[in-house]
Amino acid sequence: MPKIDPQSFLPLKTQWFHIMLTLAGGEQHGYGIMQEVLERSAGKVRLWPATLYGSIKRLMEAGLIAESDERPAPELDDARRRYYRLTTFGRRVLEAESDRLQELVHAIRVKRAMVTG
Repeated sequence: MPKIDPQSFLPLKTQWFHIMLTLAGGEQHGYGIMQEVLERSAGKVRLWPATLYGSIKRLMEAGLIAESDERPAPELDDARRRYYRLTTFGRRVLEAESDRLQELVHAIRVKRAMVTG
């Protein structure tokens, strides 16, 4: 199987980036992902269920995330929930996207300094 370059996924779709960023902190179920994205973005990014689960499906097909085999203790869990995790390849793609975004922020700061300085 040929090796896929993480750069081929860039720039990541906004919803993919937010889902993957959430999973970089550990395994999470769909509703938890929605809540964390909403909170982290101060309500500016809302992943509706159809968008979230469609994105999860495509992220899994791309090998960027996977369904987790591990579950919380039964008294802390709902058996209907599915938990997701970032794959090793998904971490590489997220890191590449983070580097790309940092370069953009740097370019913006340089431009601002040229205008104001």
